[in-house]
Amino acid sequence: MTNGRISHRMRRLALLAGFAAVLAPAAPAVADPLWPNGPNVPGVPAIIPTQAPCSPAARACLRLSSNEVWLMDNGKVVYGPTPMSHGMPGFETPPGVFNVSFKRPYHWSTMHHAPMHYAVFFNGDIAFHIGPVEHQSHGCIRLTEPGAVAVYHYLNPGDVVEVVP
Repeated sequence: MTNGRISHRMRRLALLAGFAAVLAPAAPAVADPLWPNGPNVPGVPAIIPTQAPCSPAARACLRLSSNEVWLMDNGKVVYGPTPMSHGMPGFETPPGVFNVSFKRPYHWSTMHHAPMHYAVFFNGDIAFHIGPVEHQSHGCIRLTEPGAVAVYHYLNPGDVVEVVP
């Protein structure tokens, strides 16, 4: 090849590289979380969290009709909604206002002979814990692992838990 042809090809290659640099994105797209502490999904607009249906005193808010849990601080959502399941017919989770009594990272249910990881008890033997959210429980609030971990680390004995229908 002659020097003229090489320089011509080099100029064409540089021109194409310039176009590619202009057309190609410099960095991956960044999106706001879909909800507080939720996933970042590029190209999907943030979902404005629905107002949790509990009083400003609640540190945890549960809505049984939609199977949702929120963690709250002075009436503002700080986590959630996160999915949950609750008591099946005959073992209903009662609505009301309760206080967290105690929590354990690993608890063994002597009633049902089952593990209750990240258990936070708030109404006698009813607790938040990891469990399949696709199936109803014997009264406890089953959460996904990320939800149960968040609830466990956020709530402390004495905190208010509101359960609404």
